[in-house]
Amino acid sequence: MAAKDDLGRAGEERAVRYLTTCGYEILDRNWRCAQGEIDIVASDAGVLCVVEVKTRRSIAFGHPFEAVDARKLRRLWQLAHAWIDAHPERPRVPRVRLEAIGIVGADVDAGTLEHLRDLT
Repeated sequence: MAAKDDLGRAGEERAVRYLTTCGYEILDRNWRCAQGEIDIVASDAGVLCVVEVKTRRSIAFGHPFEAVDARKLRRLWQLAHAWIDAHPERPRVPRVRLEAIGIVGADVDAGTLEHLRDLT
C-alpha cells in the first residue's frame, strides 16, 4: 500500500508542476471533508478547477481515466460545492470546471501525462 501511496503522491506533485506551468494558480491540495477528497483545487483565468489525478505504472489494468466514471464525476461535483462552502472568504467564481490528469509510467516524472478539461 505504501508504494501505491508514494506513486499517487508523486503523480500529484507532477500534476501540480504541470498545472503551474500552464498558468494555473494552485489553491488547495488533498482537501478532505466528510464526502471525500479533492486532489487539487486550482484557478485558471477565474475558473475554479477541481482536478482528479490518476497515476498508473502501466495500463495493464486499464487507462487512468477509466477510473473517472459517472459516479466519480458526481462525487467531484459534490466535493467542489463543499470546497466552495468551506471557503466563504474566497470570492464566488462564475464557473466551476472538473478536470482529470492521467499519468502512466514506471517513472512518474518521465511518464506520459494527459490532461482532460471540462469533464461532464
